Amino acid sequence: MDMATDPSGASGSARRPIAMLTHSYYEEDPRVRREAEALAAAGHAVDVFALRRPSDPASETIAGVAVRRLGVQRHQGAGLGVYLAEYLAFFLRAGFALVRAHPRRRYGLVQVHTLPDFLVFATLPLRMVGVPVILDLHEAMPVFFGSRFHSRLGGLARAVLGWQERLATRYASAVVTVNEALGDRLLGLGVPAQKLTIVPNVPSLARFDTAGSPDRPFMADGRLVLVYAGGLSPIYELDVVLDAIAVLRASRPALPVALELYGQDFGEVPLRDQAERLGIADAVTFHGRIPVGDVPAAIAAADVGLAPTRRTEFTDYSLSTKAYEYAAMDRSVVASRLPLVERTFGDDVVTYAAGDPADLAAALEAIVDDPAGREARIARAHARVAALSWEREARAYLDLVERTMRR
Repeated sequence: MDMATDPSGASGSARRPIAMLTHSYYEEDPRVRREAEALAAAGHAVDVFALRRPSDPASETIAGVAVRRLGVQRHQGAGLGVYLAEYLAFFLRAGFALVRAHPRRRYGLVQVHTLPDFLVFATLPLRMVGVPVILDLHEAMPVFFGSRFHSRLGGLARAVLGWQERLATRYASAVVTVNEALGDRLLGLGVPAQKLTIVPNVPSLARFDTAGSPDRPFMADGRLVLVYAGGLSPIYELDVVLDAIAVLRASRPALPVALELYGQDFGEVPLRDQAERLGIADAVTFHGRIPVGDVPAAIAAADVGLAPTRRTEFTDYSLSTKAYEYAAMDRSVVASRLPLVERTFGDDVVTYAAGDPADLAAALEAIVDDPAGREARIARAHARVAALSWEREARAYLDLVERTMRR
């Protein structure tokens, strides 16, 4: 798809700028980047207000998107109080920056990415003068906080989280979310169907293109190379992955296994210590955070992509974008057996019982021992991702933006 094509037929030069608020580091948030770059390619001027690390410039233009970084940093893995203080600090700074920029920029629309849901109210001064607001719910905030801080959330806190979510969806001109499970949940909370749009978290095939990286035949060097590209947080059960490698080393000593981990380690899970304790430290490489543009090559250099997700009430509403990315790069995918994984991929990916290292080890063995089945699943999964790619979904997203601005 030519992203410069305007599905509404409106003249790009006549469009007013669009603002985005995101409590994330812009260059590390694939969803925000995909949407912002799609708008810029379609002729919109886009200003993104995002978090800022100490080493980041206050502003820069990335792929046609003006990124304005505010002086707030993320504290991944922190306590509840730190999360709330961080959210409040960004809410205040983002609201002030938006109001300050509007007289000059004259925004035609503001899109707010969550978490937190209440960030949408930073747009109140613009909403009062008629600027429409799209609320993009990446996750279910009450479920996320209930899962992460279960023992520390009382009944009143849970009620407040639910109340602010319902109020945020009513306040917004349009509501977007990432999958059908979250969409069904929002409909159950009373969000009108005509107000809700599903924009899946699917990769761009222009970025995740097998032609852009050297091809690695399966186990080309005699090793089974596993790759994981994402945050090293407790939500993703990498501890179970390490246990599974230890199981394989004991049961199949003739099968060398290597694990390549790409992503920031926030120190919440002592993975390095666990690898040492299991005697598999030589099989695990911690690469740290890499730019989004380097992820396809990292996947292409492996044999199997891992999407290990711990099963909780929160993850029952989630689907790891990693599964899409691995499939786009023609790699076998092994994922936790979660409702949305089965609903989305069926048997096109290999699944294992979440939390069960022996079952994960068996899933990896099945990929090695069944070449025909492996290649058939890779082909089916790639075709499925091609049918759900961002190049297709962007049309619906751009159409939603144009409709909301006109309305």
